[in-house]
Amino acid sequence: MQGKGVVKFFAILLAIVCLYQLSFTWVAHKVENDALVHSKGDTAKLKVYLDSVSTLPVYPIFKHDYQYVKQRELALGLDLEGGMSVTMQISLNELVKKLANNNNDVVFNQALAAASTDAITSQTDYITLFVNEYEKLNPTGKLAAIFSTKDNQDHLKFNASNSEVESYLKDQASVAVQQSYTILNTRIDQFGVANANIQLQKGTDRILIELPGVKEPERVRKLLSGTAKLEFYQTYDNRQVYQLLSNINGIIAAKIKTTKKDTVKAADKTAAVADKADTSKNKGALSLLNKVQKSGAKDTSALAGKSQFNDQYPLFSVLKPLMYQGQNGQGELAPGPIVGRAELKDTAMVNKYLQSPEVKAVIPQSMRFLWSVKPMDKTKIFELYAIKLAGAENGPVLAGDVITDARNDVDQKGSPEVVMVMNSDGAQKWRNVTAAAAADLNNKQSIAIVLDDNVYSAPAVQNEISGGISSISGNFTVEEAKDLANVLKAGRLPAPAHIVAEAVVGPSLGQEAIHAGLISSVVGLLVVLVFMIAYYNRGGTVAVVAVIINIFFLMGVLTSLGAVLTMPGVAGIVLTLGISVDANVLIYERVREELALGKSIRIAITDGFNHALSSILDSNISTFLTGLILFVFGTGTIQGFAITLMIGIITSLFCSLLISRLIFEYMLEKGWDIKFSNPWSSHTFKNANYAFVKNRFKFYIFSGLFILAGLVSMATQGFNYGVDFVGGHTYVIKFDSKEVNPDFVREIVNKNLGEGNEVKTFGTDKLSITTKYLINDNSPNVDDKVRVALIKALDTKPETHITKANIVSSQKVDPTIANGLKKSAWLTVIFAIIIISAYIFIRFRKWQFSLGAMIATAHDALMVLSFFTLFKDVLPFSLDIDQSFIAAILTVIGYSINDTVVVFDRIREFLNLHHAKTDDPKTVINDAINNTLSRTIITALTVLLILVVLFIFGGDVIRGFSFALLIGVCFGTYSSICVATPVIIDFGKKDLK
Repeated sequence: MQGKGVVKFFAILLAIVCLYQLSFTWVAHKVENDALVHSKGDTAKLKVYLDSVSTLPVYPIFKHDYQYVKQRELALGLDLEGGMSVTMQISLNELVKKLANNNNDVVFNQALAAASTDAITSQTDYITLFVNEYEKLNPTGKLAAIFSTKDNQDHLKFNASNSEVESYLKDQASVAVQQSYTILNTRIDQFGVANANIQLQKGTDRILIELPGVKEPERVRKLLSGTAKLEFYQTYDNRQVYQLLSNINGIIAAKIKTTKKDTVKAADKTAAVADKADTSKNKGALSLLNKVQKSGAKDTSALAGKSQFNDQYPLFSVLKPLMYQGQNGQGELAPGPIVGRAELKDTAMVNKYLQSPEVKAVIPQSMRFLWSVKPMDKTKIFELYAIKLAGAENGPVLAGDVITDARNDVDQKGSPEVVMVMNSDGAQKWRNVTAAAAADLNNKQSIAIVLDDNVYSAPAVQNEISGGISSISGNFTVEEAKDLANVLKAGRLPAPAHIVAEAVVGPSLGQEAIHAGLISSVVGLLVVLVFMIAYYNRGGTVAVVAVIINIFFLMGVLTSLGAVLTMPGVAGIVLTLGISVDANVLIYERVREELALGKSIRIAITDGFNHALSSILDSNISTFLTGLILFVFGTGTIQGFAITLMIGIITSLFCSLLISRLIFEYMLEKGWDIKFSNPWSSHTFKNANYAFVKNRFKFYIFSGLFILAGLVSMATQGFNYGVDFVGGHTYVIKFDSKEVNPDFVREIVNKNLGEGNEVKTFGTDKLSITTKYLINDNSPNVDDKVRVALIKALDTKPETHITKANIVSSQKVDPTIANGLKKSAWLTVIFAIIIISAYIFIRFRKWQFSLGAMIATAHDALMVLSFFTLFKDVLPFSLDIDQSFIAAILTVIGYSINDTVVVFDRIREFLNLHHAKTDDPKTVINDAINNTLSRTIITALTVLLILVVLFIFGGDVIRGFSFALLIGVCFGTYSSICVATPVIIDFGKKDLK
């Protein structure tokens, strides 16, 4: 084996990297287990404990803190951890109205309404639909007359063509989507969720948000759906506010003391402290705070007076005043609007103190305290700002709707800055505001930029700004400048984001999924290992070692890439076992052939690896292409499956071709006796001579009749579509009564919520209810309305009585996104078939092979679809057509091509060896099929065993998915032998000789 040293070095290096990456998960779990022991089941104590260790070193040797470790552990998806997934759609209809200054033109509004209707079924972007509808209604109409308003005239001239207007609208739509992304990103930080994910769905106006572990779906809906509120406020200086904070601290201290002593005397002292506001007392507080300041990063527990400090200065123990070291070495209050800093875990206590009635009574009506929108860099420390309210209404000095443009730029020094442009009304007000803020040359005031009651930035005003064009500079990165520019456009482009799809998975269902995933993985692994050893003897043992190493590498790489492990991802891992075994089976069957020719074990192993290489690469590349298509066109859990599949293919190739070869080399050097079969398996399928080619027309008839029956069923009774393909609300409910059946529940739901509801079994003790009740209602609380209506409907019968706690998961999909998903899914399947067929054509250089592959893959997809429509109401579990099913179809296509390529490879080899005129191509091809029969059956049997395990132990979440794979592999194995190959014969009678 050439390059043995390089392979060893790379294998060891990869093992070390994977071990290091997986260690973060182990350390994080250890810390969390310690937290569970410490909290004794108290959720509040658990959170406080984890917050307290977030910045403490918990990783041995490298001293990484818990926060660092937690960010790098293997993340679990919603279906394993529980949580909420939300798809937000930006309302471009409202954006277009705003850009047209709410124009009353009849044709304009008709075109908007028509575009909104078209968007439900069309995949074309909204702006294009609108322009097409407008030109259809008014062929000679000029859009510039509508959109060239006072605010837009710098970007859009009055005589602009319709195509120029369309381009401008698309640019503004893109900006609005990016702006919404930035705003939503800042909002999800408020949930304090680890491994939260937010991503733009490219080519659409949708944003996917995943919040693992979140337990307040109502709060999530409310916070994410709110319209962005951008405002500008004047600020107080830290040095002006400290005196007030000191007084507030005294009020709180006295109240705590009163609570402890519960005496009238203590209560009198409370009033005395509040009224006195002794300067010497403030100096004493400042003196003690100086001691804390000087202690730097030291824990205040090192101070002897920590308990005394906490009792005497309760506010300052959680809110550290902003200070710096003066020339005299003493702490001085820092200038600026920031009045203090607090750890994330302490912000709730600060809010509680500031919101207490006694404290609110002493805070001036013109003052308000707001937190920074994000923590300080690489910390969990937030800053508190003192905001000055203005005007008769005690509000902002300026609203965000005066901004006409904002962009990130660079200043004269090359540093990032943000340029902000206002309209004429805003420019005049801004001039007055900035003039007042810059009036005192020795004390420049700041203007706070506030988004949704959180301070995004508070730049100091250096001078009066006239003309309405301002530049905001600071220690920005380029990304931060872009984010601030997007935030400033929140008032200019008020495009609300609506929830068009959501899924809520309860923690109990997540735990069930984890348990099912672990069992299915372990049992699947054991089944493969036992079978390989039983069939291939000591050679099977090598395959077992290679498979275990493969799983280790796969998990390590997934963790290092920050991939999220979902239940379909677990299915991908289990399927990777089959892929890994397939490569070993190809090699071992070749080795057995070489041994049968009388070659020595060393030469047989070398030749076996060499001869199997082409088939292994072709089959794995075709499957990898399937995974790539899934990743590009899929979303959410489907992408998780695709990532796992693609990485699994790469690690399987490395382990099967290189690691197992190294093990064999070691065994040969040690002189070990290596066998590739047991007595019972040594002659399995040997000298097989089944007439596959001769009986091909029988196979054509069987497949044709089955597909024809399926097509008739599709046209008459259709499919059981999942909620993501039809739209609606789906709830998985665990009833207290075990006697509840789907028909009884369907009758109740139809009676109370209208006809057309679906009720299906979900596992052994749950039902899945899908309803379109209020599906077109876009009000913020529609989800609560539907849930309450469903609970009320089920409460009409005592046996179906449930509470909110019985709903273990829920999902909502808007009809607009459902139609888009359905169309995209079928296009993805067709695209996959075309891409894989093109690859086959490139590899085999004959169009007959490519046609055979295309027909075989289309055949497999149609056979599975036919099965799902023919037996949709027959089997004791639901056969839903949803995104997971599409993933299964594409995986089946990949597997089928994998199988087909191996047979094609042997056919090509046999045709090259037997190309005389006397050789009948039909006989040669039939011999080639029989020659690979052992590999085909053994691989199919191994994968089927794994899928049976996955189906039985994989849990309710992926039962339909695993069943689709199960029957798909059966059809795929059948088609690679009985469909794809006969097509080559019937279409290539002249070219094959």
